[in-house]
Amino acid sequence: MRVFRRNSTGPPSGTAEDPAQSQEAPAKAKPPAQAGKGRPTPKRSVAERGRYQSITGSSSGGRATGSGPGGKLTADDKARARADRVRRTEAMRRGEEWALAPRDRGPIKKLARDYVDSHRRPSEYYMYVLVILLVALLSRNSKVNTYVSPLVLVLIAVVVVDAYLLRRSLLRLAAERYPAESTRGMTTYAVMRGLQIRRFRMPAPRLKPGDKF
Repeated sequence: MRVFRRNSTGPPSGTAEDPAQSQEAPAKAKPPAQAGKGRPTPKRSVAERGRYQSITGSSSGGRATGSGPGGKLTADDKARARADRVRRTEAMRRGEEWALAPRDRGPIKKLARDYVDSHRRPSEYYMYVLVILLVALLSRNSKVNTYVSPLVLVLIAVVVVDAYLLRRSLLRLAAERYPAESTRGMTTYAVMRGLQIRRFRMPAPRLKPGDKF
């Protein structure tokens, strides 16, 4: 009896393997997260930790580091920081240029401050009148409230006219003393300072009403 043996489905022993299949095998074995990038996709928490960094680029997240263990602030560090804040505040009140905020710096802003502080203007009493009108409005007296709206309109008109006169005087003075300096923002700066109560102005006035500068 003749027996027929079934041929094997695989490649015969001794024959070379197909090159395309040998290159395809490692690609199939690579995890899906690494395919196309060569590295696994980081978790969301890890990616967000790397995204949020301090502005200065330090690893402390912008927090102050002291001389104590682990970068903690000691009592001496806190005392020095407090003394530095006091020194800077006092220098800002005196009008020293290095301690001023960017909006207060420059010869034009100094000129505007000195001009406003050396004059008595109607806008200086704006806050006082506004408080009186607010109290009258809250009194709920119908007879008093009839005068509140007209007085508010008069107050606004006085502030607008005073701002116009202040702008004209400052532009003429700046053209005489600092012709090469830009006067951008000078009027707004001077008007806002004029509306503040004198004792609360910052930097503090170095001139009194009537003083020449």
